[in-house]
Amino acid sequence: MQSFQRISHLPKQVIKDIDKIKNHWMETAEDDFKAMNNLFKAKSYNWALFVGHITTEKLLKAFYVKLHGTHAPAIHNLYRLAELCEIKLTDEYSDWLDTITSFNINARYDDYRKEFYNLCTREFTELWVNRIKELREWIKKML
Repeated sequence: MQSFQRISHLPKQVIKDIDKIKNHWMETAEDDFKAMNNLFKAKSYNWALFVGHITTEKLLKAFYVKLHGTHAPAIHNLYRLAELCEIKLTDEYSDWLDTITSFNINARYDDYRKEFYNLCTREFTELWVNRIKELREWIKKML
């Protein structure tokens, strides 16, 4: 029987057109950023934070492509992506990335969804949307 190998463990493939791939990540991150803001306005707070995670993840993957010249790994842990990008994080930004990573899990899986939904008040979500915006600007400056 042939074993299955996760894509993230395959050899890194060098990209011929780094800017094309990097720009793809950045453009789709921008689309997701707009969606996050629209979801917040629509009071769909838990999904706004989920999409905020995706926005941040895509920007970090754009940075990874720029730095390494290979495709970004198929992972969703923002802190780990920042490490792989060799980004020096403040303790505050490290904590933020860990928390934002939890939005990916909490919004998707039924075991956590109800509790996360209840946590996502307007005030809580606004705080984290603003933090995601700050991280977005910080990462974009490095790109």
